[in-house]
Amino acid sequence: MEIQVNQKDILFLLVCLGLGILTEISFFHGKIGLSYPVFITGFYFVLFLRFRLTFNHRRIGLLLMGAIWVLAGGYLFYDNEFFHQLNLLIIPILVFFHIVLITSPNEFRWSKPEFMTLLTMKFQEGMQYSSAFCKGIFKGIFKNMNEQETQTIKRILIGLVIGIPLLLMITGLLMSADAVFQDIVLRVPEFVLQFNFLEGTLRVAAVILFTLLFFSIFQVLQVTKPAVNSIIDREKKKIRWDSVIAVTILSMLNAVYVLFAAIQFTYFFSDGLQGGFTYAEYARRGFFELVFVTLINWTILISFLKLVKDNRKGMKLTLKVMNSLLIVVSGVMLVSAYQRLNMYEAAYGFTLDRVLAHAFMIFLIVIFAYTLIRVWIERLTLLHFYIIVGLTFYTVLNAMNIEEIIVDNNLDRFEETGKIDVYYLNSLSYTGLNGLIALYEVEPEYPELENILINRKQQMERQPEGSWQSFNFTRQKVMEKLKELELGNS
Repeated sequence: MEIQVNQKDILFLLVCLGLGILTEISFFHGKIGLSYPVFITGFYFVLFLRFRLTFNHRRIGLLLMGAIWVLAGGYLFYDNEFFHQLNLLIIPILVFFHIVLITSPNEFRWSKPEFMTLLTMKFQEGMQYSSAFCKGIFKGIFKNMNEQETQTIKRILIGLVIGIPLLLMITGLLMSADAVFQDIVLRVPEFVLQFNFLEGTLRVAAVILFTLLFFSIFQVLQVTKPAVNSIIDREKKKIRWDSVIAVTILSMLNAVYVLFAAIQFTYFFSDGLQGGFTYAEYARRGFFELVFVTLINWTILISFLKLVKDNRKGMKLTLKVMNSLLIVVSGVMLVSAYQRLNMYEAAYGFTLDRVLAHAFMIFLIVIFAYTLIRVWIERLTLLHFYIIVGLTFYTVLNAMNIEEIIVDNNLDRFEETGKIDVYYLNSLSYTGLNGLIALYEVEPEYPELENILINRKQQMERQPEGSWQSFNFTRQKVMEKLKELELGNS
């Protein structure tokens, strides 16, 4: 790839340098908090500066931008370590998806698999541009040198490569021969480390790396219509499944599922448990298996809806009935799994895994409901709906502060049963600590509760003062409450 860099590109490179510096300041100076929304603000400011608000796909683009801001804001308002770790991957993916989407022609269907090809292509082009740009810089540096000067620089570099290992070996031998010389040499690293040269070098390298990444991606971002057409042409070949095979598979599966669903209804309308199982045994016995089978059914269903086409009226109606039946029995399995999880939570309390499993099953129910409509109204698109609902679902999970729901439910369960897992609440973020403080205010004698709070208070006092990058509203509020809390041994 040959590139021509003009004065405008150089100015934009300086802007990307500022964004690279902001990236290093935001993410490499302690715990991430306020710094993430600050970085997102800077990133989109550069994007708008580069493209001057001339964007396409505005409706889905606004939805994506709203989701990105909500997820980034979670680092400022909430303190959920699970989502914070996950969003370190999710947010960059969403940002890349967003900027490629809004710079591609409106004719390009983002809900088609071809869009994944476009994303991959843009990332590869960005890397190729970055490599070509670096080569161009080096050529520009050495283009005014004559052959003799170029050869001299090459010889110096070769001399350094050979001489540095030789110097280290000889220095080691001399240190072994003379103790005074050894003492002087060993003091040199201490003197150098005082200036944090290694840390500074790594930070400068990170700034350069991010600057090149942003600059190269922005430079190749806009998608032309010919490029879109070539992608669509490459993706036109489609695999088809035979309708008779599909009906055979669906008939066998539905026969088993209908029998299973009939048995499940005996549980739904009775108070007892079959086979003498305890609540925990009953809940554990099939929850994950039911969810896994439901996911298999969903995969089969999507495959048949997309790949099985038969225009014969009788076969078409048979496929619709079989697909609908598969959705209904999958719904029965989801309801059964949901009930099992409810029973398990009643017996053992609420945790992040259990609440997320609840939320995921609700998401699947919504997905299956829409898919059932799609079976009978064929003009509807599945992937379009799945992406929008999935993005909205994940954003809402981040916005509603799952850990606070867990803590509140466990405190409510404590009022009813007198049971609560203080060690689990302590394993959560500062929201869990806030729950322990609330528990201490109503039940200060609860076993081990005071010791846990004393340890957390001592840890907090030993921690250095946080930087602006790490500021978080939840963390700040809970730390102030913990400071004011009067404990027995404090």
